[in-house]
Amino acid sequence: SALLLFISIMTMFMSGVVAIFEYDLKKIIALSTLSQLGMMMFSISLGLYELAFFHLLTHALFKALLFLCAGILIHGAGNTQDIRSFGGLSLNFPLVTVCMNLANLSLCGVPFLAGFYSKDLIVELACQYSWGIFVLLMMFICLSLTVLYSVRLTYLSFVGPYGGGTSISVCESDYSLVGPVVILSFTSLVSGTILSWLNFPAPVLIFLPVFLKWGGLFFVGVSLLVMLSLQGLTYSYKWGAVSKFSGLMWFLPW
Repeated sequence: SALLLFISIMTMFMSGVVAIFEYDLKKIIALSTLSQLGMMMFSISLGLYELAFFHLLTHALFKALLFLCAGILIHGAGNTQDIRSFGGLSLNFPLVTVCMNLANLSLCGVPFLAGFYSKDLIVELACQYSWGIFVLLMMFICLSLTVLYSVRLTYLSFVGPYGGGTSISVCESDYSLVGPVVILSFTSLVSGTILSWLNFPAPVLIFLPVFLKWGGLFFVGVSLLVMLSLQGLTYSYKWGAVSKFSGLMWFLPW
């Protein structure tokens, strides 16, 4: 279990770092899936099998929503996956923007959305185990990385300056595209609560000191603020080597 713990934490860390330097929309979402799979394996390595399954279910719902929204964006932005050619898409795709941000916030573990119930419980129960400071610190760093690449994706796609790509907003009038997105948005809101009532017969009692209890939310909040403040900056030439190293998945495919 110690080996599985180490591999899962390093998987979460690697995919989070790579996603921060990635510009391909589908790759960012795929890397976030890899990160959450690491989270599930982390949960299994602690012996929390039911929680891993619970996270699998909630994650399936909002990740399906993310991929569908990404598909609509790619379709509407002239079949480009490069988020540098996006920017200001919230004007052309208001509904998709709301739904995708909902899925992103759920992924980050923002309170009372679907991802919060499973993710926060895994983090709190991991804090209750005495695994040492390294494991806890890496877990919180990986939590922060999730927020960082999610905020970056939202900024570059919807909020930031227009990237110069073509954009048509016909997609939102097609109900066969937008219908499933709206339904999945609803499940991203309520599935966490419903599944937690169905899965766990009794309330989970967790004894933690105050700073650990608020640790997860603190890291989410701080990394949200950090990424918002960094968005005005572009990656300078100093980051070139790091960006190349990350863009090639830490040379793992080679």
